[in-house]
Amino acid sequence: MAKSNREKNTKNKSKHSKLMTQKKNKLRKSKDSREQKLKELKAKIKAQKATNDPEGNKLEDETPERE
Repeated sequence: MAKSNREKNTKNKSKHSKLMTQKKNKLRKSKDSREQKLKELKAKIKAQKATNDPEGNKLEDETPERE
């Protein structure tokens, strides 16, 4: 039923929409940062593979393993 005696309460709606946009922005930001981290990690792995010989053994210029 429609309210007949008074105006609608739109304050709660504006608060809700503000909070929902904050939530969406936060999720979008975390998603973008995760994608950026994955891109950096892929580049790092690709660079490591480029420094290894075709058989997958490490070259001598890299740090030796501990015994």
